[in-house]
Amino acid sequence: EDEIAQLAQAFNEMAVQLENADAAERALDEARRNLVAWASHDLRTPLTSLKVMLDALADGVVDDPDTVARYLLQSQNEVSRMSALIDDLFELAQLDAGHQEFKFEWITLSDHLSDTLESFAVQADAQGVALEGSVAPQVDPIWAAPDKLSRILDNLLVNALRYTSGGGNIHLNAELVDNQVQVELRDSGQGIRAEELPFIFDPFYRADKSRPRVDDKSGGVGLGLAIVKGLVEANNGQIWVASEPGMGTVFTFTLPKMAIESGQHAGEGL
Repeated sequence: EDEIAQLAQAFNEMAVQLENADAAERALDEARRNLVAWASHDLRTPLTSLKVMLDALADGVVDDPDTVARYLLQSQNEVSRMSALIDDLFELAQLDAGHQEFKFEWITLSDHLSDTLESFAVQADAQGVALEGSVAPQVDPIWAAPDKLSRILDNLLVNALRYTSGGGNIHLNAELVDNQVQVELRDSGQGIRAEELPFIFDPFYRADKSRPRVDDKSGGVGLGLAIVKGLVEANNGQIWVASEPGMGTVFTFTLPKMAIESGQHAGEGL
């Protein structure tokens, strides 16, 4: 209990902190290297495809009008795919840096969810998937950033449709739970294995081996759910997932009641 013992304890605590900081720095460096490697891989694939098709067109190897039109359409699709990937990477970088701008306003969540489901109705119809939604009466209105909320819902629905086959269903509902707005998206898709659940929100993570996609052309490079998590947490909310193979998947996120109350006070002062 003397001063020497206290000094020794302080040194030991400092050594532990330095060791933890070093481990965190190494983990961050590894994450950055992985991010660059994954992004390079996912950009290289459409670039290679695009080069092959453009070379064939430029060299005159392809001159049949139907084939030329098909190559041009595929080239446009690859350009769109790369553009979407770059946009996702930029948005993820902004979220990590805390530079995302949130413009809050009063919105009716029931209308917002209805509009979101309507925008996916054609795709769901083509797949034979039923879309349903419900909002508890006491939820509306809410103080939220509509564009960010749309991005969250869109990414979750794209993911659900990607892994839900014909005859399945997707249900989106919202309610108040413990003074929080809780939004739940439940699908009847293939589900996710327990060992993969902790990584489902990691950038570029794709559990394709256990979750065969309904349409392999549906895109996705593993950034959609990472962006969802970043947007939810930037709004002081939380998100989690529950799933079992063959039993479907449930994504749940919250919007804090605190944010709604502060929004009410801000609105009253306008």
